[in-house]
Amino acid sequence: MLDIKLPSQFNAAEYFVDRHQEEGRGEKVAILSDRGTYTYGQFLEHTNRAANMLAGLGVGMENRVMLLLKDSPEMLFSFYGAIKLGAVPIPTNILMRSQDFLYVLNDSRARVLIVDSAFLPEIEKIIDRTIFLKEIVVVGDGAERYLDFGHLMSQAATAFEAARTSPDDVAFWLYSGRNPEMLMGAVHHHSHMVYCSEAYAKGVLQMTEEDRVFGSFLFFAYGLGNGAYFPFAVGASTILTSHRPLPELVYEDLVTFRPTLFFSVPTLLGALADYRKTCRSEGKVLDPVDSLRGCISSAEILSPDVYHRFREEFGVEVLEGTGSTEICHIFLSNTFGAVKPGSTGRVVPGYEARLLDDDGQPVDPGQLGNLLVKGGSIASSYWNQREETKRNMQGEWFVTGDRYMKDDEGYFYFRGRSDDMLRVGGKWLAPQEVEHTLNQHPSVAESAVVGLQDEEDLVKPYAFVVLKPGDVPSEDLKKEIQAFVKEKIAPYKYPRWIAFIDEIPRTTGGNVQRFVLQERLKKGS
Repeated sequence: MLDIKLPSQFNAAEYFVDRHQEEGRGEKVAILSDRGTYTYGQFLEHTNRAANMLAGLGVGMENRVMLLLKDSPEMLFSFYGAIKLGAVPIPTNILMRSQDFLYVLNDSRARVLIVDSAFLPEIEKIIDRTIFLKEIVVVGDGAERYLDFGHLMSQAATAFEAARTSPDDVAFWLYSGRNPEMLMGAVHHHSHMVYCSEAYAKGVLQMTEEDRVFGSFLFFAYGLGNGAYFPFAVGASTILTSHRPLPELVYEDLVTFRPTLFFSVPTLLGALADYRKTCRSEGKVLDPVDSLRGCISSAEILSPDVYHRFREEFGVEVLEGTGSTEICHIFLSNTFGAVKPGSTGRVVPGYEARLLDDDGQPVDPGQLGNLLVKGGSIASSYWNQREETKRNMQGEWFVTGDRYMKDDEGYFYFRGRSDDMLRVGGKWLAPQEVEHTLNQHPSVAESAVVGLQDEEDLVKPYAFVVLKPGDVPSEDLKKEIQAFVKEKIAPYKYPRWIAFIDEIPRTTGGNVQRFVLQERLKKGS
């Protein structure tokens, strides 16, 4: 673990915001966005205004504040304003719907909700069922019935003395979708953002104040690190955009804002590579993206195909890594000059990882094991979920629920969730491996694989397949796809059955909802 010495009185907002004024960066750009540009001095002023605004609404130390905001300066002001006050901001997934928002509001006992006007209709569906909510503050138009963020901020004072918190005080929560039956609030502390910044932003990415960092979706642990605290750990600039992540728009952002580090997900990286290639083939002139020194990919598995396509089009390495809501950010990562496409990399310095079999014994290189991680940024608990906390946070170790294989060089390879793995022919089978192969077939847009017992009660793979536009379902196509898979991977892994469907059910975070597909099989549909 990293040996990070923090004073007994420590407030993360002072470290990530106030410190830069004291170190002479007051005039340096901290935030570049489609809603305006802010220097570090202005960032500090608006953070103080947000702290005073919340205090004026009756928020005190340890009170929760739910943030339902787009990637915007207002998100950062609210996040750090709450932390500076000693309160607990909860960045919340804007892709969810009203019932999820109601659950988070009531489970967290948030006193104040700061919400972008775009999401207000979903909140109004459930507002009469909230238990602890006292005030709603709206960013943008449509605040006639509620409090207006802009007005309150304009009336708030520009000076605020940070709460006397410690490194171990609670700083923020992030709700995890690890349990498909309910969201769980992972509790993070003032020291955690510092630890992640030292371990990954500085240790792996070598981030400096010269960088311009472009990420997205600040409500996820991955995005929160990328856009809300990594840049401010080193005095760099963060880039925020609030539009949909369409490839043509993101490409324009890359040209306009000239980031040096681009944090994304494989789906978007593939779309960007295809967009650029298509434009070139059609003779369209695109402005060059020549500012990048690297790209980072996480949140889903990056295939070697997407890695090579993106690198060919943009000329930079893509560092695949993996993290989790509970660990706060990336703990396995490739590094510049040492990328193994298809691998999620090696252990980030500052963390430890071990692979154990189902009996809790260490496995050898090349064997599958359950991944446990140790480090200084692991959530202390799930709020009000004692059994889940005991099950997954075992002393200093966090049980990720993922199965990995490690090679002789220390590179880790994802092999599926522990509860998704199938035992086929006495061997472990990761549905993701079969899906990856299925998706290489020219007719397949996407797929999902679950287990189904055959006539002899033996589990075999069952594939749900979404075809590309123009392809027509048929028995011959099923046989063709099955033969294709047999040729690509071990024959026992090919799907014994294939069903063509219109859409793969996914969570708001993009994970396949396998239990939905299992229920579909039970019903015989």
